[in-house]
Parts: sequence; structure tokens; C-alpha cells
Amino acid sequence: MPRVRKGSAKTKMRNRILRKARGYYGVKSHHLYHARNAIIRAGVYAFRDRRARKRDMRSLWITRITAACRMRGTRYSLFMNGLKMAGITLNRKMLSQVAIEDPKLFDTIVQKAVKASKASPAKA
Repeated sequence: MPRVRKGSAKTKMRNRILRKARGYYGVKSHHLYHARNAIIRAGVYAFRDRRARKRDMRSLWITRITAACRMRGTRYSLFMNGLKMAGITLNRKMLSQVAIEDPKLFDTIVQKAVKASKASPAKA
């Protein structure tokens, strides 16, 4: 069996990895070993942070809604409970957008939520 060297396949593999590592700082964009490790690590961060971004955005929407509720003299928890009692099914993303872009509509929503919250019987 004759000896076979990788030749062009090895070069293609090296170039593919270094292309993915383009823009990385220092050795990570030039040396195969370090570039491969950096690409793997970057993939792990990307996978993790795609999920973390969803949590971060929900947290941002809740913060915005909380601020808008406080400006109108109510609390976030009472507001959300009032929405549930009133049967208003807007998600937090939409409520956040409404609070920013259409304050008058948000005032109306808050009034309905507070009214429904007060009308419901207190839990003992």
C-alpha cells in the first residue's frame, strides 16, 4: 500500500477554518490550532446566547412596562393581574411597544386593567 499524504485536502481544511476565524484577535486568526479552538468556543457562546437573548429581551420588556405603570400610579403585578381579569391578551413585547409608541392607548389599557383588578373578589 503506497503512502498517501493529504495534500490539497489538508490545505482546504486549513483555509476553511482560518476563513471562519477571520477577524479574531492575534494568533486566533492565523494559527490553525488556536483558530480551531476559538471557533469551537465561539459556537458554544453563540448557542448559549441565542437562548439568553430571549430571556434578556423579556426582562427588558418587563422593565419598560413597569416604568410605564409606575408613571400611571400602579404596579406591574397589579397591572398584569388586571389584564388577565379583563381578558386582555397582549404579550409583554406588544405592551412594551404600546407603552413607548402610543401612551394614550396604554393609559386606556391601564385603566381597564385597574378597573378589572378592583372588580375581582379579593383572595383570602
